[in-house]
Amino acid sequence: MIIYRDALTESKDELLSDSFKLKEVDGVAYEADCAMIEIGAVEVDTGANASAEEADEGVEDSAQKVNNIIHSFRLQPTSFDKASYLSYLKGYMKKLAKHLKDNGASDEEVKDFQTKAQGFAKKIVSNFKDYEFYTGESMDVDGMVVLLNYREDGVTPYVTVWKHGLEEMKV
Repeated sequence: MIIYRDALTESKDELLSDSFKLKEVDGVAYEADCAMIEIGAVEVDTGANASAEEADEGVEDSAQKVNNIIHSFRLQPTSFDKASYLSYLKGYMKKLAKHLKDNGASDEEVKDFQTKAQGFAKKIVSNFKDYEFYTGESMDVDGMVVLLNYREDGVTPYVTVWKHGLEEMKV
């Protein structure tokens, strides 16, 4: 299995894995569909019948529905208004371009990334109100912000991550 970690942070927060079907978008991002799962409650059936005279001693149901990717990678919610997100994104893209260059990408590859990233960022900003924002577990301000949105059906959640901001770790 491959775990995708945040390439720009000291803590190398885990953000995604190949156990989720990744779809490349515009050459700069990955999308992965999520699912809402139930965690916490465990139903135990002892096989005994409750006495007719005794009241049902029901156990409190502490189950909660969570997003499987957000929960699995311990992503932390954060919030932005449009201006602060644009400011974050500008700085993040600069760091990502430097990271690419430092890791052997040619000037043409960096320029191609910047052009494609700018186009994809416009899509995000034009639908800004539809997104929820998450950081890695360490909440490192230099790290990637994972975007959560819903497919056209309004039910299926998916996350979006910047492809070039990930590094692979085989486990």
